Amino acid sequence: MARRPIIAGNWKMNMTPSEAEGLIKALIPLVADAACDVVICPPFVDLPLAVTLTQGTNIAIGAQNVHWAEKGAFTGEISATMLKSLGVQYAIVGHSERRQYFGETDETVNKRACAALQAGITPIICVGESLAQREAGETENIVSNQTEAALAGIGAEEVKTLVIAYEPIWAIGTGKTATKEQANETIGCIRATIEHMFCRDTAQAVRIQYGGSMNPGNAAALMAMPEIDGGLIGGASLKAEDFAKVVKY
Repeated sequence: MARRPIIAGNWKMNMTPSEAEGLIKALIPLVADAACDVVICPPFVDLPLAVTLTQGTNIAIGAQNVHWAEKGAFTGEISATMLKSLGVQYAIVGHSERRQYFGETDETVNKRACAALQAGITPIICVGESLAQREAGETENIVSNQTEAALAGIGAEEVKTLVIAYEPIWAIGTGKTATKEQANETIGCIRATIEHMFCRDTAQAVRIQYGGSMNPGNAAALMAMPEIDGGLIGGASLKAEDFAKVVKY
């Protein structure tokens, strides 16, 4: 089954609206003829502007998080309904930084993913192991357990539409990158977990990105691997030329 590649840029806590405007305007012509789906995920304050600027282009907008409740006493959170009303199409869920610094759990990742799907937003669900877990030989167990927890209660047809990002925590923001063979093997494990939970057709339909320091220098080699369907890009997404090179790997 041919899966359309998807390259998503996670800006993290970077870019004021004026800075975002400059980056988006520079990026639009550089990726206009991309042969993959292109997504950028700015901070919440940039989302309205980003949606407006990218209307009529091939760039989709994603949020960096989404809450599971539609509304209520959840100070600082943003609901899927609010994001959908802006025109947001994707939402990152369970990024390792959310898990590490803000108490995200497998249960809340699942609740956020379900809320996104219910609102018609595609979740980009992040899974991945720490360096200590990899060195202890626990990588497959960790990513399999995280995948099972994240997809609990979601139907096969919905699972086919979502995106999973394998992001080895030890390769995020460190400049370290899993070898293309390591990334491909672990993503294959994630796909096998989905096949075990659902069926082969579902597993073969799900797009699984690599999210550990993909950049213009290694994108082509990583994307040549059969299990890797795209990238969740951090630092390289903050420069239009670098992100465009990854998009056009």
